[in-house]
Amino acid sequence: MKEISHHLPDWLIRSYATGSLGHAFSLVVAAHVSQCDDCRARLEAEELAGGLVLETLDTVAPSDDLRARIFDGLDADPSPEPAKPQRTGIYPGAVVEAMGGPEPRWRSLGGGIRQAILSEDGEGSARLLYIPPGMAVPDHGHNGLELTLVLQGSFSDETGRFGVGDVEVATDDLDHTPVAGMEDVCICLAATDAPLRFKSLLPRMLQPIFRI
Repeated sequence: MKEISHHLPDWLIRSYATGSLGHAFSLVVAAHVSQCDDCRARLEAEELAGGLVLETLDTVAPSDDLRARIFDGLDADPSPEPAKPQRTGIYPGAVVEAMGGPEPRWRSLGGGIRQAILSEDGEGSARLLYIPPGMAVPDHGHNGLELTLVLQGSFSDETGRFGVGDVEVATDDLDHTPVAGMEDVCICLAATDAPLRFKSLLPRMLQPIFRI
């Protein structure tokens, strides 16, 4: 495991553990905890705490119909669970599953920057970003939450430097200009629940096309 400096906040881990986090953000959390011992231990603690809470709840006897359906299900032959995708190169298993294969389907955004959209729904979107060394992402703010997990290389912005395994949590009070490190191409997994607020005209004009 690489040394990770930027971790997930408690409220995100708790939301993931309770199943209340949207798919796009859940993908980032799953990818991060697969390579972060600290956050994985905190997630396991949250899941254990949730189980203890369930044990304190009053039990309710099931109806006859529900009881019959439960026993019918027990009698049925269980379907084997499909094997979970394994990590491939820099991509954690959760990302490989979202990609639908071992490699991203990159689409150019101009200036050498590429993206591969992994999921979109009413709660948000998740995408991979490919940023050449030294290249800056256009200055932007946020209309909601953005999670960015570094899978390769690094980037720096007004809040610090983020390397492999680090996750940046950006809210609507952060305006920044992420710049990829010079050591390698920066590949990130980013999830948002609202469109970004670009400062310059050209990115704003292209925003509907690139669905950012």
